[in-house]
This record gives sequence, C-alpha cells and structure tokens, in this order.
Amino acid sequence: MDTLFDMPEFRKLIQYAVSASIIGILVFSQSLIFHSPIFADDLQIAQAPVPTLMIDTGQIKEHFLNEFSMETREKNFDEMIKKKYPNSLISTVSSGVKHIKLTKYYNGRPVRINVVEMDLKLADGFELKPALSSASNNLKSRKTITTIAKNTNSIVAINGTYFKPQTGVPLGTLMIDKKMYTGPIYDRVALGVFENGGKTHFDLARVQLNASLKGSGVNIKVDNINQPRMLSTHVIVYTPEWGKTSPYAPKYGMGLLVEDNIITKASANPITIPANGYVISGPKSLLQPLLKDKKVHFNVNTTPEWNDVKHIISGGPYLVKNGEVFVDMTAQKLGAIGGRNPRSAIGYTKDNNLILVAVDGREGSSIGMTLMELANFMKSIGCVGAMNLDGGGSTVMYVSGKVVNKPQVYGGIPISNAVVLSKKL
Repeated sequence: MDTLFDMPEFRKLIQYAVSASIIGILVFSQSLIFHSPIFADDLQIAQAPVPTLMIDTGQIKEHFLNEFSMETREKNFDEMIKKKYPNSLISTVSSGVKHIKLTKYYNGRPVRINVVEMDLKLADGFELKPALSSASNNLKSRKTITTIAKNTNSIVAINGTYFKPQTGVPLGTLMIDKKMYTGPIYDRVALGVFENGGKTHFDLARVQLNASLKGSGVNIKVDNINQPRMLSTHVIVYTPEWGKTSPYAPKYGMGLLVEDNIITKASANPITIPANGYVISGPKSLLQPLLKDKKVHFNVNTTPEWNDVKHIISGGPYLVKNGEVFVDMTAQKLGAIGGRNPRSAIGYTKDNNLILVAVDGREGSSIGMTLMELANFMKSIGCVGAMNLDGGGSTVMYVSGKVVNKPQVYGGIPISNAVVLSKKL
C-alpha cells in the first residue's frame, strides 16, 4: 500500500515548499548581511570593503514561479485533451503537443480522423509555419510530406494550400518569415501567424494584396506575386523563387528587369530573374513611365493590414468564423470541392491552441466529410476560427517520423507545401 510520501504529487509539493523556503532564507540572509547595524558597527568593519554577494532573488523567484506555472499548464493541457477527445487514442508528441486518433459516424458510416492539438507556449522549442517542398524555396517543386518534414526538422506536418498540379506553384497567399512568396487569388481566406514578445497568436481573414511599384513620379498597383496570369491587364512581379526566367509578357505588354532597385532591361520575351532583383510583367502603357528614371521601389502589404504578421498560408473556404460555423465556398470560388471527400483543416481555440485535422475518405472504412460536417467538427473541438486546406488526394498528416493517416496513395502524393511544427533554429 502506497503511503502519502510515495505519491509523486505530494513529493512535488514538498519540493516546491523546500524551494520556496530556500528563497525566503536567501532573501532574509541578504537583508541581514547588508543592512544589519550589528554587522557594521559592533564588529567595526564598516569602513572595510565588503565583498558583494549578488543574489538575484527576483530572478530565482521568477524561475520558481515559471516552473510551477508551466507544470500546472502542462497538467491542465493533458486533462483538457482527455476530456475533449473521449474514446480516442491519445499520444504525446512533445510537451504541449498531442496526437489524437478517433472515429466518428455519419449516418452509421465511419470516418477516420487524425487531430494534432498544440499549446505553443508549452512547445516553446518549436515553431508553427508554412514550408515549401523545395529546400531551396523554388516554387515549382513537389515532394512528399515526409521529405518536407525531414527537410524542415519537423515533428508534425500537414498538407497546406492549393497548388497548380502541373508545376507545384502554390495557388494563394504564402508568406514565410515575413517574405511574400505568392499572392492571393479570388480573395480567399488565409491564416496569419503572429509573434509578439515571444507569444504566438493567430487570425483569419480574406486576404488581398496591397502592393505597389513607385518610381519616376508614378505609383503602379501590383496585382500579384509569382502567380499564373489571369488577365493581360494585370501587373505581376516574378521573384527568383518563381524559377530561372519570367513568362512572356502579355499582349501589348512588356517585362522590366530590376536589379538592386534599378531597371536594367526591358523586353517582351522571358527574362532571366536575378538573385538580387525581380521581373515586372504587365501592360506596356502602365510600365513605360518607370523607364524615365529607372529607379523603382517595390512595396508589399496586405489588406487587412497585418503589419506584424510573420507567416501566412491561404486555404478556403472558412469553416468557423468568430466561433460560429461559416462555410463560404461559393464566395471563394471553391464550388468544385463540395461533396464527401478526404479533408484537411487548420484552426485555433479561444485559448490560442492550434489544431490540425486530417480526415480520411473515399473508402468503405472511412467515407470522408462534407465541408459542413468538417466545419461542425472543428467547432465541436473548440475552434473559434478554422479554415479548410487543400484536400482530396492531397490530404496527409505526418507525426513523429511517419504518415499517420491513410491517404489514397501510400505515404501521400507529392505536394507543393505544408504546415509544419519545426524545431526553432
């Protein structure tokens, strides 16, 4: 029979009590040593140099409180996960990161679901961010999620935003470490990852590009960055991540080569994109005035104005908005992804936990979800904001060195990009 002293909770309490006592003794001793009149006068050594004993009791106290607070937070997180996901297989990936496997039934038919929920304050050695498939950040690339995870030293990964199957170029907003790799399409929803004072938080919005080229007394709107051209009237900027050369200019258009903010070439043909610059492609009537002084400044912002955003990954449609189910697939021109399919989703809770979800489908043992079913599921597990990611054949989740769901292609098809939880550099 275990005694009270054998219980780990009691032993931990004793450890904290001892630590607190030590802090109290140190504070009292420091006060006694340096402020006691007996020490200064009766022993008559006040005029002698006294060795300085630097005991930062505030730092010790802060360390003690942080340790206690984080342990409590970890315990609360564990208990919350158990209550939220009953009758599920739950495993610990790392501190503050849980992998949950469960099965739900819709009209009596099964759906396999993999969930990763994370408290990023507990998982402080890791960072959530988008990642391209190419280690060199070339947009025209596709790799398996296992390769992406290993290249980024990640313990968790899920497929990211939509991409052009022929090339791998992401279709939608993608920002990594404050660098915009691709711009938005169709005003679709995107997740912003913000870091402020070491704290991570999230936001969802239908993001638009707010970018411009300034030079020679003109200000030219930039319609997109590293995206396939939709209209000949659009001005598009191609950076080195697009590839070796820019596309042909549109009809009645031109391309301008910019190196170190100076225009060095104009041509309607493909132009080699320099490492220290970019190529502007658009209507000649709009771009011609920039050739007057040949100096140009490229400014990139977003609407809404996410000034302190670090990463952005787009998806669509919304699933949960302001705590309520909200599916706007028609508004985001995503009508083709309806029906019951494999699904991937990302969301966050009111406590700022981040949740990734992969749903298997298109098989008898897991029939997949509709967007409304997925939206209701994301709300049921506490998401106040959530959006759909690329799904179908792209749906794949990686945890602790292996693919944990069952995609149609073993190990998952090669994909363009992913959302990863990687070790901080």
